[in-house]
Amino acid sequence: MAPPRRTNPQRDGLMPEIASISQAFIERRLALRLTQETLADLAGVSRYSVQTLEAGTGSTKLGSVLEIANVLGLRLNVSSVAE
Repeated sequence: MAPPRRTNPQRDGLMPEIASISQAFIERRLALRLTQETLADLAGVSRYSVQTLEAGTGSTKLGSVLEIANVLGLRLNVSSVAE
């Protein structure tokens, strides 16, 4: 039998940048009183994309992240880019 699913994923193992991005997305979504499903519909992405972005797991396409951020009224700033 499979273990039960975690309803509150731990973020301890995430890079600090990813953890702060996912937390900002969660807080903004909740402040706007949106469900993950509603946010996904508004952004034109799958609910799975919203889930993985908020959990900081899996791989979410950059285009999807930008669409979700746009719906939430958030901007992503790149402070440094490695060459």
